[in-house]
Amino acid sequence: MKLPPYSVFPTIAGDKVSLRQITTADIKDLVEISFYDAVQATTVQEVTEMQAKINKNHVDGNSIHWGIADKSTNKFVGTCGYYRELNKGEGELGCVLLPQFRGQGYMTSAMLLAIEFGLNTIGLNRIWAITSRHNTEAIKLLERLSFIRVADLDGNEVEFELS
Repeated sequence: MKLPPYSVFPTIAGDKVSLRQITTADIKDLVEISFYDAVQATTVQEVTEMQAKINKNHVDGNSIHWGIADKSTNKFVGTCGYYRELNKGEGELGCVLLPQFRGQGYMTSAMLLAIEFGLNTIGLNRIWAITSRHNTEAIKLLERLSFIRVADLDGNEVEFELS
């Protein structure tokens, strides 16, 4: 298993998107979709603080968090990554997309790249995701990507696992 941190932050390119490191210059574009421990940022300062925590998690070997960039413009459309349990051979795959880019195939492309990275580069044995049971679009996406529903969690969340 090849866990983070990596000597060079991995950039992964597909036909539609690339997954790349988030830089200070990108922060202002991510306010609307930045979360840490289920708390949403509302300011550039909060995103900066959250990104610092995410970067520390990467350095500690606990996560890898990419910005999803449109391949033709290099503009961020969302984020995705692995956030927990990498040291146990598994990872929670999470993702968020800016509303104006939903329904255009960006997240499907990004998740496929992230899944391939998780399986083939990190060597994960299990990939899982959690979403709100009311987030029908996320549920459809996970099911299209061969995730199966494995648990109803407390509150409004459901857990899916890559089959």
